[in-house]
Amino acid sequence: MARILLAEDDIAVCDFVRRALEMDGHDVVPVHDGGEALEKLLSPIEEFDLLLSDIRMPVMDGVALSLQAARDQPELPILLMTGYAEHRDRAYGLEALIKGIVQKPFTLAQIREEVKAALGETT
Repeated sequence: MARILLAEDDIAVCDFVRRALEMDGHDVVPVHDGGEALEKLLSPIEEFDLLLSDIRMPVMDGVALSLQAARDQPELPILLMTGYAEHRDRAYGLEALIKGIVQKPFTLAQIREEVKAALGETT
């Protein structure tokens, strides 16, 4: 299964998503802001198969994180999450860099399916 970097500042959402993805056998590494996520991505000892990030976060938001990640690791699939329409609009133009944007609130089944699709897995 995949190793997923999960960047989400809302602890409850982070735990929900982490548990959902672990049900599918994924190794999920949670972080709570974009700066911490970028440190993990840039670490020579860390490797990830997917970046799953909230758009609205402290330190560095998901859009800035996605741009940096795509520049440094262009092969890394990126999936964004947001509960705000205006933040979804900020990600406009990133279609070439990201696999999609998951609208909050989402169900356990929805986030699992979105991650499966972002990883290129078929049912």
